[in-house]
Amino acid sequence: MTTQQTHDAMKTDSDRLWNSMMEMAKLGATAKGGVNRQALTDLDRQGRDLFIEWCKAEGCSIRIDRVGNIFARREGRDPDAKTVMAGSHLDSQPTGGKYDGAFGVLASLEVLRTLNQHHIQTQAPVEIVAWTNEEGCRFAPCMMGSGIFTGELDFDEMMARADHDGVTAGEALDAIDYRGSDEVSPKEIAAYFEPHIEQGPILEENHTTIGVVIGALGQKWFDLTLTGLEAHAGPTPMHLRRDAMMGAAEVTHALNRIAHNHAPHGRGTVGYMELHPGSRNVIPGQVKMTLDMRHWEPEALEAMSREVAGAVEEISERHGLEWELTPTATFAPEYFDKTCVEQVRKGAEALGLSHEEIISGAGHDAIFLGRVVPAAMIFIPCKDGISHNEAESATPEHVHAGANVLLHAVLDAAGTVKGDA
Repeated sequence: MTTQQTHDAMKTDSDRLWNSMMEMAKLGATAKGGVNRQALTDLDRQGRDLFIEWCKAEGCSIRIDRVGNIFARREGRDPDAKTVMAGSHLDSQPTGGKYDGAFGVLASLEVLRTLNQHHIQTQAPVEIVAWTNEEGCRFAPCMMGSGIFTGELDFDEMMARADHDGVTAGEALDAIDYRGSDEVSPKEIAAYFEPHIEQGPILEENHTTIGVVIGALGQKWFDLTLTGLEAHAGPTPMHLRRDAMMGAAEVTHALNRIAHNHAPHGRGTVGYMELHPGSRNVIPGQVKMTLDMRHWEPEALEAMSREVAGAVEEISERHGLEWELTPTATFAPEYFDKTCVEQVRKGAEALGLSHEEIISGAGHDAIFLGRVVPAAMIFIPCKDGISHNEAESATPEHVHAGANVLLHAVLDAAGTVKGDA
């Protein structure tokens, strides 16, 4: 068998990977089978410590930057070559699952373990990264570690962000002793790969094992405040009301209609709504709500924004409401590097795995990375498309398949030393 044939047939160790994932899932395990390992808590520290312990056992050198991002490096033949990086995050939602984020980090670790097991030396270094605070549930915004790393987010501003108890991200980082001083730069990276569960139902519905992620939907977020007049629910006739809740209901319907009109990539969601005064027999005088719009095409995303703003104005005027629409976040659509995407596709093909192109509807660290370095993602199915939920689930077979595709993509990107087998 030739060296190339050996590499083509190489696979990761399914049991070893699965056992590592289940061991990590014990940290913050919940009664319903999920994980609560929020960013910069002591449980997050324990997860980081375990990850570093495993990486050191594989001979990796460890670097930790100022926001606590962890980089575990396996040297290549060429010490001056740019690194091929893979990873994700270890923090979770308060009622999160075992797979979101952790799969990407531990699949990347399994790639290094497999290279060591088979005595494969790559030309370029291979590095695993565990990004800080991807979820953003304790400290907003999400993707904080990768955002600071790529220059998308300001370090000082992010470190001043506080949780519900008034603890700042900087204070929490110091409390778990993960404020590093190592200088790590995107300029060091030749390619970045991020394996992840899909967090949606498409792959499972299509009976497809691997999602070859070509990019991510752009996003626009707004806060909307509608102000009318609270009044007694009984004596106030319907035609004389200035009911902020009625305006909010119509805005919600309009947002959904507009998203449907921009199919197949349009998305529209009201994820939060607060009524004032919140009394059973009082007409709501004010509603505060969030609007989340997403699309693959920048022009369509802008059109959705204009249409929603127009609908808000028309609905407010008709109901006698004052309105304030405030932009809170904008993420441009991300189109991943064609070479990296092709390396993922070739990996799936070499392994004989069913695969299809897919667009991520959620935010991931790879989106920030993809703006400054070549990047791509690998999706595997998750049961019923459920994520950010303790019921989140993926099969050992799919976890193994995703890690194998990552292995082949990394080998393609990093190159191997002639004669290795």
